[in-house]
Amino acid sequence: MTARNTGLPGKKRCRRAALLLLAGGLLALTAGCSLGGGEEAQPPKPAPVKVQPESDGPAEPAVPSPPPGPKAPLTGLPLGETALARPVMVMINNAPQARPQSGLSDADMLLEVLAEGEITRLVAVYQSSPAVQNPIGPVRSIRPYFIELGKSFGAIQVHAGGSPDGYAKLKKERIDDMDEITNAGPSFWREKSRKAPHNLYTSLEKIRTGAEGRGFTVTGDAALLPAYTFASADAAVQPVSAGGPDGSVEALTLDVTFLVKGYKVGYRYEAGSGRYLRSIDGEPHHDLNNGSQLAAENVIVMGADHKVLDKEGRLDVKLTGGGEALIFQKGRTQKGEWRRGASSEALKFASGGKAVELIPGRTHILIVPNAPDFASHVTYGPTTQP
Repeated sequence: MTARNTGLPGKKRCRRAALLLLAGGLLALTAGCSLGGGEEAQPPKPAPVKVQPESDGPAEPAVPSPPPGPKAPLTGLPLGETALARPVMVMINNAPQARPQSGLSDADMLLEVLAEGEITRLVAVYQSSPAVQNPIGPVRSIRPYFIELGKSFGAIQVHAGGSPDGYAKLKKERIDDMDEITNAGPSFWREKSRKAPHNLYTSLEKIRTGAEGRGFTVTGDAALLPAYTFASADAAVQPVSAGGPDGSVEALTLDVTFLVKGYKVGYRYEAGSGRYLRSIDGEPHHDLNNGSQLAAENVIVMGADHKVLDKEGRLDVKLTGGGEALIFQKGRTQKGEWRRGASSEALKFASGGKAVELIPGRTHILIVPNAPDFASHVTYGPTTQP
């Protein structure tokens, strides 16, 4: 019997064809999904990683700038000591026999005023000087208007004797004074190389020791010291502009006569140091202690009313109110004015309605009579003295 053909091989061929069709459809579907956007999709880029610089250790904190140190109230220069010393005013003999004097180059401020006998007297004010053992002198007597100057600085007033009016004022106003004759002899000594009365000397050390012994305050309260305005360090070295808003003019030399016959004070500007060098009667005015010529960054000439009081020629000089002034700085001069409202106030200087900025350093103030007029006492110009 012949076996019957069941047709199984044909079915296998159909199944194989179906599988091939299914695989082709899957491939087409996959391709469609990949190309449906037109371009192949890109995977997202990772965010950049910030790389910190390598460090050897923790960052050091910023070091703050040290606060500016205290400045001397009368010079504007750095003050080495934290405590502010109370100013000391010493009356200095300016007679020819007393020159050269000692200790004037150490004074923060030096004032010159007429006295009787057709001579001037010097008023040396010390506050920041470290030269406490240096001799100061020769020391001379006091007058009421010198007392006014001392009050202007809140100073201990040092002298040898005084006029009757001077002593009366010291007593009435209870001025802290050191007088060689009446109350402070041990604070002075006589120099044998000179003849009296041009040989009396003292020192800041002796003055302050004696003042403490008398119960005087020797350390100043900064709030009570004269508050002068000083130029900045940069401005202090810049020359004043010719024809500038301050109205200044060139002044390399100046002469002050006080209208005293045969007496003339001169100053010559030294550009290298920025100071005016002082002379008397054409000769350099030296300090006996160190041989240096007296010099100042600021020279101020101010006019005040003078009146003769008695047959001895004693004077009254009005040092309240105000008046004309000439301010000499950096080889130039400008017109200004001085003011002092009350008897306890400091001398102040202004120009063009503004406080004069002093150049840091020393200041010399020359007080001349207003009669016959202020201008007659002062001459100045652009030429240097030989």
